[in-house]
Amino acid sequence: MSIAVTGAEGQLGIEFCRQLGTDAIALNRANFDLTQPDQLRQTLEKLQPKAIINCAAYTMVDLAESDPETCQKINADAVGILSEICNELDAPLVQISTDYVFGDDNQTGPHTEAHPIHPLGVYAQTKAAGEQQAAQFAKHIIVRTCGLYGHAPHKPNFVKTMLRLGQERSQLSIVSDQHCTPSYVVDVAAATLHLLKSSAWGLYHVVNQGETTWLDFAAEIFRQANLSVELAPITTAEYGAAAPRPKDSRLDSSKYTALAGPELPHWKEAITAYLNHET
Repeated sequence: MSIAVTGAEGQLGIEFCRQLGTDAIALNRANFDLTQPDQLRQTLEKLQPKAIINCAAYTMVDLAESDPETCQKINADAVGILSEICNELDAPLVQISTDYVFGDDNQTGPHTEAHPIHPLGVYAQTKAAGEQQAAQFAKHIIVRTCGLYGHAPHKPNFVKTMLRLGQERSQLSIVSDQHCTPSYVVDVAAATLHLLKSSAWGLYHVVNQGETTWLDFAAEIFRQANLSVELAPITTAEYGAAAPRPKDSRLDSSKYTALAGPELPHWKEAITAYLNHET
């Protein structure tokens, strides 16, 4: 079963391709530019995939505030085109989305799929629009996840950054007022492929179990890596990012768990698995 994976050079895309093996058709920016609608259609009509997993996205959250047009083209408009093509090919569409759609500081998690969204900032708003585009086709699976980290060469992630900084510095300031559940791509990809194989159409939250803050996430990374780093808490406002961040983006994965797919381990266990793979 040939499955096209867009964003195949990203952390999640690489993992999907690894787990799919010879069934994967790896598509990246060089051969599948989401800002070029004609190229998307020509490529997919030629390949005739049995399903499409769209991992490609404009993920530079802060830069998106000054580049909304490109962000819209990639995160929303292109998903609409993919949805149309999937409908024509009768090929399921898997759209990867984000916890950022829950952007209202007055909302508290863990958020279920039924919880109303309130995206703040260009990135969050375009990803929410992408969800709407994907949902136009009946055979869709939308997966919201959070704080992804994996094994993509030359691609940054929070764990990798903390390990680097922990070897360079003895003190770090980390945001302590954002609640989330960071997730390991190995677990997210396995769960998503289970949804696809089960034809479980609809919207799902897929994250590792438990919850934390970025500060406590960093502390656990350093503890498991045996790095001695003094951590100082700072607020989101003090961090001063250009784009708004959700204060509480914890996601409830109960809907997925009820399908008895591959287990989503606790986030601390996921860090252990990641570090064991890296060493």
